[in-house]
This record gives sequence, C-alpha cells and structure tokens, in this order.
Amino acid sequence: MSHFIVKQPGLLTLIQDRGRYGAHNLGLTNGGPLDPLAFDWANRLLGNKINDTCLEVSFGGLTLESQVDSCMAITGAEVACKVNGKLIEQWRSYHIKKNDLIEFGYTTAGVRAYLAVSGGFKIPPSFGSSATVVRENVGGLNGEKLQTGDELPCSPESFGTCLSVAEADRPQYGNQAILRVVLGYQQQAFRTLQKLKFFSSRYTVTDRSDRMGFRLEGETIHTDMVSMLSEGICHGAIQIPADGQPIVLMNDRQTIGGYPKIGSVIPIDTAKLAQLLPGSSITFEEISLEDAHNIHTLHLSCYQNCTTLDH
Repeated sequence: MSHFIVKQPGLLTLIQDRGRYGAHNLGLTNGGPLDPLAFDWANRLLGNKINDTCLEVSFGGLTLESQVDSCMAITGAEVACKVNGKLIEQWRSYHIKKNDLIEFGYTTAGVRAYLAVSGGFKIPPSFGSSATVVRENVGGLNGEKLQTGDELPCSPESFGTCLSVAEADRPQYGNQAILRVVLGYQQQAFRTLQKLKFFSSRYTVTDRSDRMGFRLEGETIHTDMVSMLSEGICHGAIQIPADGQPIVLMNDRQTIGGYPKIGSVIPIDTAKLAQLLPGSSITFEEISLEDAHNIHTLHLSCYQNCTTLDH
C-alpha cells in the first residue's frame, strides 16, 4: 500500500478519526479531534467520508515525505505550510506527487492544525476507531504519537478539482473565547452566589491543560457537596475540584469521576477552547438546553448545506 513517511514528527502529532464510541464500559474514552470543525473541513475539502482518518498536528513541526500521488488539505490553526519549500495556503486542497516534501512550521494563531489526504490514512481500527489516546495506549500506530520513520498508509486516490473554504467561513483564532454552558443536575450543589461568580468571572488557561482537560485559573468556586460517588463524565463537563479552580474535560478525559460538575460546555465551544494557548482568557455564558440544541442543529445545517467551497 502507498504511504507517507514521517521525517519529523513535530511536538505532538496524533492519528485521529472522529472518535471511539461505545467503549466506555471497557474504560476507554472517546479520543478524536479536539477541533472537530477544522477536522471535518479537512475531510470535506477532499470529498472524504466524515470519519476518515486524519492527522492532528499540535503546535506544528511536522514533516512528511509522500510516497504516493494523492491530494491533501490542511485546516485549523494558522501555521506556515510548505510543499517542496514553497509556501501553500491552508483551508484548500492540493495535488501531491510522489517524493513531495510537506513541512509545517510552528503555529502563530491557534494550536491544532489538521492534515487530511484523499481517502484518509488507512490505519487499522482499535476497538472500533483509529483515534489515538496516548494515556490509554490505544489507537493510531501502537497507541503512541507519531515518531520519526513512521509510515502512514493511504490509497493512491485523487479528488480531482481542488477546492477551498471561503475566507468568511474560516475560523479566526485568538487568545480569548466565550464558552457557552448548560447547567447540569449538580448545579443544586452550588449556591446562587457561586454560580453568579462563575459566570461573571474571567479565567486563564493554564499550562497544565492537555487533551484530557483544560485547567483554568481564576475566581475560586465553592460547592456544598462534600463527597459523591464516581459517575460517567460527558465531553465538556466542568469539574470543580477541592481547590475551586474549574477543569473543562475534553476528548481524552477519564470515563468516570467523583468531582462535582457545575455544567457542560457545548461541543462547538470546546473546539474554540482547544485552539487557545496557555495564558488565554475565557468567560462562561449560561444557556438553556433548548438553546444548546438549536445552536447544534443550526451548526449542522449550515455545515451540511454550505456552498462556500470555491473552485
């Protein structure tokens, strides 16, 4: 089978599909792209299936050598990308020839970029998914981040006409975000004053944030809940541990936990959080479950019906 060779793996490059679902009973978390919007665009630019396997390139530094004629697309965080030493634009597809050298610089806005190839990388699934979760040593190639010399198998496919995402529909990455939150059933463990403080305060992303969870620093939030049984944790859940500093749980979170949760960040906004560097600031905004449903439905509708793929 044709493949790409990893010449330099970058700081943290992971093989990801849309995630591993239905395995929480085995203690396996979801994994998958931290920014599914950018991931989906990369596949769409090539006419791939939504779950085709891509690379999530955190912070940059990746270099690949193609051993196949194919097409590729790069989306997500702003990063200088070159093919054979020539700068190329993100958010569009390109034809790639055998022996082409693809280089990523380091991100200048945002954190995570996504690289897709026609037909996706052909990685054997592990527990139903190719998504890499290093903490669990599952998925990808041997459950690890990419290493120098790794070979990424793919099919010699070509999408044909190259496409691009219109400028107006490309996300803008910065150093702050407003995260919309649906309160959970444990909100009753937080007094009204504590909830008001949570939603009126500004928090900073700390350097202890990773794919498991983003640890924040700011106003201390207190809860009346002294202890609780461990229970399943959803994506975006906001844990309030003993020190009162919120943790937003992400794709590689543990499957169960015993800290009280004030609510959950909606998926569209966890994608924004995933693109923030340490030191960035965030605020939280309460929305209803109905509003969250409407936002999600409108997002899917706009994405599926979008006509901003330019030739």
